[in-house]
Amino acid sequence: MKKLIPLLFLFIPFTKNFSQSNSVNNPEKVLGADISFLPQLEARDIKFSDKGLQKDAILILKDHGFNYIRLRIFNDPAADSGYSPHKGFCDLEHTKQMAKRIKEAGMKFLLDFHYSDTWADPGKQFKPAAWKELNIFLLAQAVHDYTVQVLTALQQQNTLPDMVQVGNEINHGILWPEGNVNQINNLAALINAGTKAVREVDPKIKVMLHIACGGQNEESRAFLDSMIDRNISFDVIGQSYYPKWHGTIPDLQNNLTDLSKRFKQDIIVVEYSEHKQEVNDIAFGISNKKMVGSFIWEPLNTWEKIFEKDGTSNKLMAVYDSIQAKFNIH
Repeated sequence: MKKLIPLLFLFIPFTKNFSQSNSVNNPEKVLGADISFLPQLEARDIKFSDKGLQKDAILILKDHGFNYIRLRIFNDPAADSGYSPHKGFCDLEHTKQMAKRIKEAGMKFLLDFHYSDTWADPGKQFKPAAWKELNIFLLAQAVHDYTVQVLTALQQQNTLPDMVQVGNEINHGILWPEGNVNQINNLAALINAGTKAVREVDPKIKVMLHIACGGQNEESRAFLDSMIDRNISFDVIGQSYYPKWHGTIPDLQNNLTDLSKRFKQDIIVVEYSEHKQEVNDIAFGISNKKMVGSFIWEPLNTWEKIFEKDGTSNKLMAVYDSIQAKFNIH
């Protein structure tokens, strides 16, 4: 760990910051995909093709209107208890390689920090093994320094992300137990450490808070209010939407409509798979934001995927041609 700097970001004033919605005629439109599995699929010698032509999967997605790629990053995924034991997929080096491909394709890039060696979501937020014994003050320092380290490495190869998630599906907290949502001041200190790090490296990077509450309005509002009450600086509200956990399409519509009126931040459905057209109709239908859109989760090989197991694009790809045309996405 680098030399400690003063932990001033732990001491957060508790002043209410009421947000107002703004009217935007031509928002930035995000049609994104999380394809973090791509290097693993390519390591299994899967080749991707579309209309009979073999091509980089990133470029195939671009051909069908996608303009943003999302990648997840783990602290030490190669650890025995990590996401990718001994192989290290989704570590910094793999992320750097993928970031180059994204930028070379002329697409934008969202980086999703899990702040864990393995999957982090509302049901589990395991601390990285290297941070296991740290107290809340040192955890905040570690979040700050690690975020700076990763972003600086990407900056040095001219592939900084355009947007960063400070944690993945964080409505129940991060870095348990210290950062559990039941210890809201601790959680705010950790999130503040991450957002501060992003702003330090490049203040133009958009900061997203990602919650898994697609159709759950009360929980969404409570979490976001708690962050705003603690002066957390963020630009985008990210929502996961999976019907099994997050309600119906009308629930999603009601929640995002309400959030768009209550909060000044932009809104993106940053994970979904089912109901592709309906989800995007809602995501692009928000009219008072600077940025709107969606990221489908792992469309190369998961759930309602748009490629077959052999890497051939399938009929679901046409949904995205329709979405691109309907919302005039570039």
